[in-house]
Amino acid sequence: MKPKRIYVCGPMRNIPFFNFPAFYAAADKLRQEGWIVFNPAERDNERHGHDISKGNLTGDEEVAKKEHGFNLRIALCDDLKWICKNADAIAVLPGWENSKGANAEIATGNALGLEIIFL
Repeated sequence: MKPKRIYVCGPMRNIPFFNFPAFYAAADKLRQEGWIVFNPAERDNERHGHDISKGNLTGDEEVAKKEHGFNLRIALCDDLKWICKNADAIAVLPGWENSKGANAEIATGNALGLEIIFL
């Protein structure tokens, strides 16, 4: 049986270190359960070649843009593209209700009929 592919979704902006520790913990747990995981925190760090959350105590998008060249349009495009092309499910971290990006990702998953798993 082919492993299922899951996208980790949750709030990042305005949370210390962009909430990356929670994203990494969720991805580790899901991988242990046999999922193929897309973790947007990992993708952001891969794109920039280093951990863009380090030192960003407030999860300020403007700081990430200035210090690392972070671009929300590019990041969200990659995330939604992966959901549309690959995801079987979306794993949702607590606090998603106040996240514009997470709401867009969940709406996309719902539109595609994906399984939504609240962690």
